[in-house]
Amino acid sequence: MRVFVWALTLMLAQADAGRPSFSDWLTAVRQEALSRGIRQEIVDTALTGIDEPLPVILERDRAQAEIVLPLENYLKRILTAKRIRTGRERYAGQRELLAAVGQKYGIPPRIIAAIWGVESNFGSFSGVRPTVAALATLAWDPRRATFFRGELFDALEILNRGDIDLADMKGSWAGAMGQVQFMPSSYLKFAEDYDGDGRKDIWSTPGDVFASIANYLKGHGWTSSQAWGREVTISAEALRHIRSDVPLREGTCRATRDMTVPQPLEKWDELGVRLPGGKPLPKSDTRASLVSGAKRQFLVYGNYEALLEYNCAHSYAISVVLLADAIAQDHTEPAKRPAKTHHTAQH
Repeated sequence: MRVFVWALTLMLAQADAGRPSFSDWLTAVRQEALSRGIRQEIVDTALTGIDEPLPVILERDRAQAEIVLPLENYLKRILTAKRIRTGRERYAGQRELLAAVGQKYGIPPRIIAAIWGVESNFGSFSGVRPTVAALATLAWDPRRATFFRGELFDALEILNRGDIDLADMKGSWAGAMGQVQFMPSSYLKFAEDYDGDGRKDIWSTPGDVFASIANYLKGHGWTSSQAWGREVTISAEALRHIRSDVPLREGTCRATRDMTVPQPLEKWDELGVRLPGGKPLPKSDTRASLVSGAKRQFLVYGNYEALLEYNCAHSYAISVVLLADAIAQDHTEPAKRPAKTHHTAQH
């Protein structure tokens, strides 16, 4: 930690001569917030006391587990026996509500529950970092300054609307909030007031939490008639052939660039992709992309794209779907089978 603080100090000291100090930068943020219609008392309360960037926030930004850890290692961290057991208990306890939300939005209840589980351990922990201070730090840092500056103003807008008090506006190091871990911009677009009490409470109201997750997935193209994908097996020889002959996709994040261009299931079958146990893939023109870890491979359909919109890392999205399947294993919720129609990628 001391080394990181020293590096941060050096980074700030070596900043361009024309770059304003953090204090001057924050003054400009205050002025812009007021010009956006944020009330003076909100600006004063929210931004007072933020005297310098928080080193712990920048440290976490450089060491995200979804990026640093290999897929299989991340799965072991997430798919523990304890988490699966807890997930089944919470799923059973909220089954009626999850089913109602799933029916309304067209999202499988087990997927909603799994995202809830991965994001906040089923509501037990949603972060302790003050959202505004975290976002101010990341907006100051040049790595993704434009993105986080926008999120900072959106957080101030949420306070301005009175949806949450500043003292309760806490979340992850990256500014993600509540049991759903929405960034402020996602909150403004997708948070739902499911119970109709006039507040979109993603921090403590289960109906709002589940509906907000479902609305996010629906808003990013989840199709109720289609599954997320499936785990497959591929011989080493077939995998080498696929890697040389099937191109990777283009995309705006690393995960989309680390999956293949979609191919029909029949094509994947011709290339030697098999179901676990060696059986052939189903006859279908459904299109799927290949996601490969060091030891495990997955064919993923269009709905997988919506999960990458939530967090664009294969370790995250695969963890969600495998946790969802494990959670629902002892229940009667049917798993969707891929429709025998042509599906294109969402991106």
